Amino acid sequence: MTVNASLARQLLEDLMKTPGWPVCLNTSTIRPAPLLDKIQIAAAAGYSGIELWSDDLTRFEKGGGSLSEIRQRLNDSGLKVPSVIALFDWMQSEGPHKDAAFGEARRRMEQAAAVGAPTIVASPVPDAPNVDLGRAASRYAELLELGRQVGVTPSMEFLGFFHNVFMLEQAAAIARQTGDAHASIVLDPFHLYRGGSGFGGIKFLKGIKISICHFNDAPAAPPQFDQSDADRVYPGDGVLPLSQMLRDLASIGYEGFLSIELFNESYWRDDLSVVARTAWKKAVSIVSTVA
Repeated sequence: MTVNASLARQLLEDLMKTPGWPVCLNTSTIRPAPLLDKIQIAAAAGYSGIELWSDDLTRFEKGGGSLSEIRQRLNDSGLKVPSVIALFDWMQSEGPHKDAAFGEARRRMEQAAAVGAPTIVASPVPDAPNVDLGRAASRYAELLELGRQVGVTPSMEFLGFFHNVFMLEQAAAIARQTGDAHASIVLDPFHLYRGGSGFGGIKFLKGIKISICHFNDAPAAPPQFDQSDADRVYPGDGVLPLSQMLRDLASIGYEGFLSIELFNESYWRDDLSVVARTAWKKAVSIVSTVA
């Protein structure tokens, strides 16, 4: 893939006009593309960063590639990697299962470090209907200590369609209860909506670190509590109060990445270069309303 001179000039002009937060492409948005193509697409579309998935990195390695090659491609493209996704099974597993989960967490953290990511997303367990926040905080503290050994910081995620850590307040409580200065959370407007947290709590997060803010929108239908990842739409094409969310983020001093994270299969059937560029333009359009 190459970018012609006219398009390159247009990209440069657009980037010079881009206000506020740096915009990142979460590669779920263009999931069918091979990993190296994802990097090229993100760079050509004007993004400042790319949020990678551990499964893509593992698949690349199993295919005979090296993470040093990925790191070089990222450097050549000028893309930062603010985060990698994700760690699983660390919160609830016991005995040998816990040992295996933390062993896998170390492997994924080492992958993240190899591609230059400072953080990795720590996802909660999906199927447990109850959660002991103190116990979850203790496990997250263990994960943070493992991250210190590797040089990558795990960040607590809440997922609106899960049964335990599905609200902002729960993730924030887990981070606070670790007592660890490096504890942080992942923010996501879709999950604020889907889990029922709403958007009013963002302005009260000043004492909580936000490692990254995913950026997406949700449609009016299906109903709020029936929506899944596949229902996410481009920023600005749905019903979420994204401009107000950004104003509240500005009020608490958040200056990190907005990472466009979509799982919309109808987008995956389109030209993925166009999808990436469309998502970037729509995100920047919203950012420009608050900068």
